[in-house]
Amino acid sequence: MSNESKSDLIFKALAHRRRREILDMLKDAPRTTGMLCEAFTDMDRCTVMQHLKVLEEADLVIAKRDGRERWNHLNSLPIKQIHDRWISAYAGHALSILDQLKNDLEG
Repeated sequence: MSNESKSDLIFKALAHRRRREILDMLKDAPRTTGMLCEAFTDMDRCTVMQHLKVLEEADLVIAKRDGRERWNHLNSLPIKQIHDRWISAYAGHALSILDQLKNDLEG
């Protein structure tokens, strides 16, 4: 799969508020699918599983089975790669523009 396709999957996964909430929960500690279902009482188990599937396809969640339980772990590496590729480059450019504006106003 190309890097562009991987990025598309990550952006798609991050686009939905519920999936970001799931990632926020997993940031603190891995959780079973049952724990996630209990946390989102307004969604049924099938919907939570669909969100987890999108997150897994984007490699943002790694699921490991332990007996009957399915533990979901955050994989933050794809988010770091998005940051390195997109956010940090644009943030650096924005800072240089602000620095130039400051110099123009002071000088």
